[in-house]
Amino acid sequence: MKKILKNKYDIQQMRLSGKITADVLTMIKNHIYPDISTQDINNICHHYITKIKKAVPACLGYKSFPKSICISINDIVCHGIPDKNILLKKGDIVNIDVAVIKNNYYTDASKMFFVGKVNTKKKLLCKITRKSLYQALKCIKPGIKINNIGKKIQKYVESQKLHVVKEYCGHGIGNNFHEPPHILHYYNKYDCLKMQAGMIFTVEPMVNTRSQYVECMKDGWTVKTRDGGCSAQYEHTVLVNQKGCELLTHQKNEKIPKIFINN
Repeated sequence: MKKILKNKYDIQQMRLSGKITADVLTMIKNHIYPDISTQDINNICHHYITKIKKAVPACLGYKSFPKSICISINDIVCHGIPDKNILLKKGDIVNIDVAVIKNNYYTDASKMFFVGKVNTKKKLLCKITRKSLYQALKCIKPGIKINNIGKKIQKYVESQKLHVVKEYCGHGIGNNFHEPPHILHYYNKYDCLKMQAGMIFTVEPMVNTRSQYVECMKDGWTVKTRDGGCSAQYEHTVLVNQKGCELLTHQKNEKIPKIFINN
């Protein structure tokens, strides 16, 4: 039985793992430019995780996933597989999803990157998706029903005339990549579990421009919008503490606090 509440040692180890995950996303920014292949980006991240940080890329080999990170461009919602034949182009928006294992503890985070000059509509999609995550962080604290996370995200995203993907959700994380509880990014009145100090889980809303509908490609991994619209995602691994929450994957120069006091 996977434990939902983490002890002090677990939390200490996950802070180490989370810092590595965050550092990968900070490092890779300088390698996002036109004509680089997604395989080259994967290789840079793999080297950084394994050789510089002495950690393990959690995606590599997970349920036979063939690469060390996921890279999802424009209409790809999630789980894009790096490929030497896929090159970034000016105007692309790119999600890089990184998960690492350090001392047998997992953490997971993702963010969007712009390739050269990006149009206003794509920029706005990314801004709204990031803000939906940030707003949800403000409701995380002990005693609050976990469905408030999805309620906050869905309300804000739909107020901006965009669409939350419902097929994929956040998840508990620790000694395993995916643990209880599920973290929905839309409101479910039956999801009445209350948050407790010591819970660690990911919040990772995926937001589409045209509709919520997605489909999985023949490779069994790559998920695209069904209508060709663009998609964006931001993700953090979050610890519930006594007064709010702590972002274990908080990144350098991120314009939010690492610790939220949610009175």
